[in-house]
Amino acid sequence: MTTIDDDTRARRMFWWFMLAALVVLAAGIGLRDPWPPDEPRFALVAHQMLSSGQWLFPHRGIELYSDKPPLLMWCEAITFWLTGGWRGAFLLPSLLAGLGSLLVVYRTGRRLWNARIGLLAAVLLLAAIQFVDVIKHAQIDPLLLFWVTIGNAGLLVHCLRGPDWRAYWLGCFAAGLGVITKGVGVLVLLMLLPYLFARLRQWPGVTQTRGDGWRWAAGALAFLLPIALWLVPMLVAAYGFNTPEYIAYVQDLLFRQTAQRYANSWAHAEPAWFFLLVMARDWFPVCLLIPLLLPAWRDALRGREARVLLPLAWWLLALLFFSIPSGKREIYLLPALPMVVLAMAPFVDGLLARRWFSRAAFALGVLMGVVFLAAGTWALSAHPRAAQRIAAGYELPDGGAALWWCAIGVGVLFVLAAAWFRPRRGVLALLVGLGAAWVGWPVSTYPLLNDNQSVRALMRSADERIGPDGELALVQWREELLLQARRPPVEFGFSRPAAQQMHDALAWQAQAPQRRWILVNSDALGPCVDPARVVRLGVANRNAWWLFDAAAVKPGCSMASQ
Repeated sequence: MTTIDDDTRARRMFWWFMLAALVVLAAGIGLRDPWPPDEPRFALVAHQMLSSGQWLFPHRGIELYSDKPPLLMWCEAITFWLTGGWRGAFLLPSLLAGLGSLLVVYRTGRRLWNARIGLLAAVLLLAAIQFVDVIKHAQIDPLLLFWVTIGNAGLLVHCLRGPDWRAYWLGCFAAGLGVITKGVGVLVLLMLLPYLFARLRQWPGVTQTRGDGWRWAAGALAFLLPIALWLVPMLVAAYGFNTPEYIAYVQDLLFRQTAQRYANSWAHAEPAWFFLLVMARDWFPVCLLIPLLLPAWRDALRGREARVLLPLAWWLLALLFFSIPSGKREIYLLPALPMVVLAMAPFVDGLLARRWFSRAAFALGVLMGVVFLAAGTWALSAHPRAAQRIAAGYELPDGGAALWWCAIGVGVLFVLAAAWFRPRRGVLALLVGLGAAWVGWPVSTYPLLNDNQSVRALMRSADERIGPDGELALVQWREELLLQARRPPVEFGFSRPAAQQMHDALAWQAQAPQRRWILVNSDALGPCVDPARVVRLGVANRNAWWLFDAAAVKPGCSMASQ
């Protein structure tokens, strides 16, 4: 039985926990630029929004970008505008989404159970590797996670602690925001299925309403409102322009990237059981609790505990939804993690009281430290091929020695945490070790890897090579090249075939051959360029990049052959 003093203590501890979470999640911000595959794309789109004033239709270079709705790009553009600094600002939406998700999980656990359960749920969420890893990247998924978590929380509070119509409407509104973030925010509404089951079966603790049909229907309006606020102006403008490019943008965004991607996936084909491996790997070490808690969940469901049924059922429904199509990615199931930890938290206290559990956590922390120490030491001393490939891919000097010392440093942090807290406080040793590693690794490696990962060094070399009066064109380019360009480059479309881009680039170069240069991916050089007269700038993100002027173009070569 939780006392008032226990509840007050847990609330105070939560804010100390949030301070620690801020340190863990914010570590490294400002130390690097956007890294592929996704960060440069969204940062480039946000940059172009600000510079062009075109907010309804995202652009990637000269082309419309229809892969995703624009909400994340709006958020990044706003943070750029507020802070005036591009390097740190692009990660701020993810940071705020991560902190917000932790806050929502805590408050939901507190409403459903008590403050201690809410705190335990938030700690479990922060302990999961996938959660921290995703929040440390400027992708769409942290924002989607935030909206889905708010949506699920609103429905849980209404369905189990209601009627609370404001929470229900907020949850539906957040689901709508999830739709214009990545399309799958509608999954929040699946929470109503286990609620309907529990209500029909007369489970205790489930909200019962009578004569409130219009309030339930208002949830649909709340869900559609944010979608309409974006969709209606976009459709009016697109069909007002009535050009093939804008019509194709609408068709691709609303149909191909949503329904067709789900029903007929064209990439990332994986077997139906793929997400079982994802949960075992990416939710580590929290996933280790799942088999331990199965008996407790079984007993809770037998006791008709709806506070366990709803989050567990939503997790399984989301798992089923994402397992049906052939196209699957590890990140898809992340929004289910907050519901899993909410179902775990009420039963974790029973594990924390057991001595073997504390010792097992201690041993796990020591094991993780030994793994990092052994891997770093092996890479430094034996120079295995895997280590050599990693060092070459990042263009690191001395065989990547600095990177391997960083790995050793992370191992030392785990060992120090274990030595300080000892087996008696093994859970704390593991959590502190994880937190220290999440701080130490980005702070030490971001400056080391940034020049290569962001192509900052490559674009600096290109700028120096072409001289102060030179002009630069990009062929088969990546978003990070355009983002890191020292002067405005010329490009000929992103999705056009490489041969067509090279054709137009050579024609552009021929108009002023004395000062015009072309930067090209090695796969797109083509037969009209003499490979002996091109300049190899380097390798970035597993792509080799070459620079050439008009002297490298073979005389008399027909550009039509490109």
